[in-house]
Amino acid sequence: MNILLLGKTGQVGFELDRTLAPLGTLNAPGRETLDLFNEKAVANYLASIKPDLIVNAAAWTAVDAAEDHQADAERLNAGLPKQLAGYSAANSARLVHYSSDYVYSGDGGDQAWLETSETGPLSVYGSTKLEGDQAIEQSGADYLIFRTSWVYSARGNNFMKTMLRLAKNKAELNIVADQVGAPTPARLIAQVTTLAIHGNLAKGLYHLAPRGETSWHGFAQEIFRLAQKNGEQLAMGPENAHPIPTSDYSTPAMRPLNSRMDVSKLEQTLNIRLPDWQSQLDQTLSEYLEQ
Repeated sequence: MNILLLGKTGQVGFELDRTLAPLGTLNAPGRETLDLFNEKAVANYLASIKPDLIVNAAAWTAVDAAEDHQADAERLNAGLPKQLAGYSAANSARLVHYSSDYVYSGDGGDQAWLETSETGPLSVYGSTKLEGDQAIEQSGADYLIFRTSWVYSARGNNFMKTMLRLAKNKAELNIVADQVGAPTPARLIAQVTTLAIHGNLAKGLYHLAPRGETSWHGFAQEIFRLAQKNGEQLAMGPENAHPIPTSDYSTPAMRPLNSRMDVSKLEQTLNIRLPDWQSQLDQTLSEYLEQ
């Protein structure tokens, strides 16, 4: 199988670069080789390597910056997926793409979203991600869309690493406590993706996140607890993380309060049971600290 992986330098792409290799010939061009903002360059690259499988881990993920760079976010989050889906449909290739909890409105109390739930993005980022999803679904391509949430890893810029950096010098932190979801390590996304490809998972949209839920405040507290358990010297502990509402932490882009996602469709179709977010954090944090 001839595989094209886009976005190999991102958190998810880095993990995919490691897990996809046994499945076939892996082409993973970096920015210096392929400019994903250039539609013609992408078309030429597709024509030259003729992939059987495209795994698109490329995206504009700077949520706040997307408010001022809408055209760039539109290209990577909507235009590129549409282009890849068009190629896939015309050439009988399979497309794997990643979506976001930000396509949902965040309403609904404590109910978990289903894949069939009504969408209602609150930001440019969420709107462009939804546009990309819809373009793929309408393309006629053979696709898998994995909708995930709160992605982090042992590398790159993410919430876990930011909290650890701040906790080394800060005596206390105020952290948002009314946004609820499931922190999802890039490693788990790559593992499930590879399993799904190898198992020929049925075409469609699937939620992919660990089991359980927490707030950013709860996530931070668990990061601090596990870091101290692993011998990290922090200036503060979990008890010094103070919960605040979203209204006290202003950002250019609105965030959904409810990012709970029901993962039963993926579990039942693949015949797996996804791990809980706490055990995944323990593994990811340990990996980071051992670097």
